[in-house]
Order: sequence, then C-alpha cells, then structure tokens
Amino acid sequence: MASLGVLLVVSVDSYLEAELDRRFNLFRLWESPPSRRREFLQANAPWIRAVVGSPNGCADAELIDQLPNLEIVANCGVGIDKVDLPLCRERGIRVVYTPDVVTDDTADLGIGLTIAALRRICDADRYTRDGSWKDKGNYKLTSKFSGKAVGILGLGRIGLAVAKRAQGFGCPICYCSRSEKPNTNYKYYPSVLDLAYNCHVLVAACPLTDETHHIINREVIEALGPKGVLVNIGRGSLVDEKELVSALLDGRLGAAGLDVFEHEPHVPEQLFGLENVVLVPHIGTDTVETTKAMSDLILDNLAAYMLNKPLLTPDIDKEYRRARLLAGWLSC
Repeated sequence: MASLGVLLVVSVDSYLEAELDRRFNLFRLWESPPSRRREFLQANAPWIRAVVGSPNGCADAELIDQLPNLEIVANCGVGIDKVDLPLCRERGIRVVYTPDVVTDDTADLGIGLTIAALRRICDADRYTRDGSWKDKGNYKLTSKFSGKAVGILGLGRIGLAVAKRAQGFGCPICYCSRSEKPNTNYKYYPSVLDLAYNCHVLVAACPLTDETHHIINREVIEALGPKGVLVNIGRGSLVDEKELVSALLDGRLGAAGLDVFEHEPHVPEQLFGLENVVLVPHIGTDTVETTKAMSDLILDNLAAYMLNKPLLTPDIDKEYRRARLLAGWLSC
C-alpha cells in the first residue's frame, strides 16, 4: 500500500502518525512552515491521493485546489466544517469520517461539564487547594443536576447519548432540530429560542454549518437566563462568544461548561477568573480508547479504499445530503 500518498494536514495522535507512515507514503504538511506550504504541496502533489485531517484542519478549498490527484479525504472526527464538501462532490473525492466511536466520550464529557458547572467543582477544588476551606470554612452551596430540564440542540448520535445519560439523573429531556425525530418521547421545540426558554441546561451538540453559525446568540442566552447553564460540546462558533462572555460577566447567564471555542486555541481571558465557568481544551474525544478507535477507523478506511473494498463508514457527503433531504441536521 506504499503507493498511496497520504498528506497529514495537522499533528495527530502518535499511533496514527506512525501507522500512516508505516503503511503508506506519508507527507507531513504540518511540519512545513506556513510560508513554505504552497511550495511543499507543489513539490509533492503528484503523489498525494489522500488527505488525513482533524477538527484542527482538514481539506479546505485552497488545499484541495493544490492537489489535482486527490481521491479521498479522511477526517478524524465527526465535524465537517474543515472539509469543503461541495468541492469534494464536484471533483468526485470520497470523504469519510469517524462516527459512532466518538459518541460515548463526547456525551460523557457533556454530562461532566454540566455537573462541574452546576456544582462548581473546579472552583471548589481551587478552594480546597489554596487553604480556603481551612481558613474560611465550608464552601458555598451550589445547584444540583438531578431533575433539571435538559435541552439538547441537535439530537444526533451524541445528542441522543447525552439525553440517555441525563435521563439517568431523572432529568426531563427536550430538544431542537430542524425536524421532529421519530421514536422518541422527548419534547420537541422547533426553535432554539423556545428550547432555551424551556430548559435549565442547554447542551449544544449539533454540527457547525452556515445555518447553525452563532445559532446560540444574545436572545437565546437571555432566554436561558441567570439560572441557566450552557454546555458546548459541538463547535465553538455555534455560540456568539462575545455575547456569551458578556452574559457571564453580567450575571445574565448562570454558568457554562465549554469544550470548544470560536477561535481555538484562543480562549477569552475574561472567562479565566469566573468561578461559574468550566473550560477544557477541546478534549471531547481525547481518551486513549477512543483515539485508538478513531485512528484504526481512519487506517481501515484508507486500506479498504486502496483494495477497492466498501468503506467502513459511509461517505460523509452522502450522509450530509441525505440528512438535508430528510430536513434534519447532520447526525453528530
């Protein structure tokens, strides 16, 4: 399989990089300085037939245009915002990703962020470590998670997994998506504004598209209110970050648990001193088990493609178009 030239766009897990290097003819774009990348691509484009990327960078129009022999894009994750799907469709480039294997970890983190934000776990940890418990007495009262109404924006794979977990805490579940989902007993709201008015915890778990960019805006945040909690495990640009920061600083939003940010890896410094905000560096799928499973799925898809065998995961472009036809957001 050494004849398959693979372009690795960004730094990934060491296991995946090593296996790509062992099985294929690997080109590491991320090792080339940004000022030299066009030159690097021009020199190696004739041999590059596959691109491997991640949420930190994959196959945009500029990259695709420089790779005339590109045949397949493999995205290590479920988000499609770093892949130019229309251009891939136009050029007949296959696009695969890693659904399912990321679901549990991302949903687990969503629940963890919710509980940490409500119970102020991170701030209570600091209170203990800096000696405040000994010097100032018991930590203040916080808010329980059990029984809170949980609203989910995007009831795809991850959204459903969050709902299942929240039900275990006795939480009533409601959701918003472009269309009502069959075979659920969850309360459906056709707009995210209605959802925010009717839940205590709002979990963003939908994909980032032109339609969902800043879908959580000032009006939605105001509807969630000073006792509400926003948890984002989708993409940072689902939320108008300036409005989120303002609402948290002013007390117009109760708390937030954030795994993703609008301009990663840059995080608004105004959030750093807030006790009611939990911040983690986009670690939704970052466990040993899931990273290995994602890597193996990428490798197996590339191997299947080389052998003219069916791909292990469906083309993401076909799934995307099917979801559109069904008038629902892409499952994530």
